[in-house]
Amino acid sequence: MLSLKAAQRKILGKKVRNLRGKGEIPAVLYGHMAKPAALSVAKKEFDQVYREAGESSLFSLELGKETTPVLIRGVQRHPLSGEPIHVDFYQPRLDEKIKIMVPLHLEGEAPAVKDFEGTLIQNVHEVEVLALPQDLPSEIVVDVLGLKTLEDRILVENLQVDSKVEVLAEKDWIVAQVVPAERVEEELAKPVEEEAAAVEAVEKVEEKKEEEEKEEPQKELKSS
Repeated sequence: MLSLKAAQRKILGKKVRNLRGKGEIPAVLYGHMAKPAALSVAKKEFDQVYREAGESSLFSLELGKETTPVLIRGVQRHPLSGEPIHVDFYQPRLDEKIKIMVPLHLEGEAPAVKDFEGTLIQNVHEVEVLALPQDLPSEIVVDVLGLKTLEDRILVENLQVDSKVEVLAEKDWIVAQVVPAERVEEELAKPVEEEAAAVEAVEKVEEKKEEEEKEEPQKELKSS
């Protein structure tokens, strides 16, 4: 398991700028069996751990002689440079499954790109999974070698994950495909349209619930 050294932080408020000038990133630790604590970590070491673990893979946070299994729950970045300026570390329960978004990484070359002069499109960039913290993957690798024609599709149900990991996304979502050049814009717009449709469906359900809740008191008055 990856590890990252941390130190107790007494510098708070605007004074944390001095830490950043020394190559340190202010951070906080919270979660199961962990008292909220102000910490700092070396930026160089954090960047290395973040590249490998991302925000979905468990690693060890070393604080003095104590070691705590944590996840990165949030990274605040500078609006111009994009450099991390604050980090949230979360200690989960190791005996309880949690839901978390995991990025998808396309790997290999799709034969249809060369054979049919198509364009490889990634429709889904991350999926929600359910697993114990220690079983969470930092990413899910998607091999596109099977995209041999313009009709081939890689669906969510085709994702290769460990048996301990459950993918919660819809099984028929198209993760990747090769399309003709004239259809690129059309395919790229689909995820946005599908997301909007999903939001609209949820809003309709919520509106229906609100109407039912308003009608319930009136029914009780009539029955009495």
